[in-house]
Amino acid sequence: MLEYADGMTQTPVEVSDALFSRMREKFSEAELVELTSAIAWENYRARFSHAFGIDSENFSEGAVCALPVRAPDADTAGKH
Repeated sequence: MLEYADGMTQTPVEVSDALFSRMREKFSEAELVELTSAIAWENYRARFSHAFGIDSENFSEGAVCALPVRAPDADTAGKH
């Protein structure tokens, strides 16, 4: 899936028939449509933001937004 996303976001798009065949082995037609749509939408948003000079909000130093560690609730402490 990551190889597929990487290929879709290249310019020009580089998704080989072999890669798409491997994707068809793992995902249904509906899942492929949804996955392709999500990748295309995020690629669109990234390119749109880049064109307008919209940068990240520096939520974290990495490629993810780190969530704060939450103390366990008294009701759920010790339960897993």
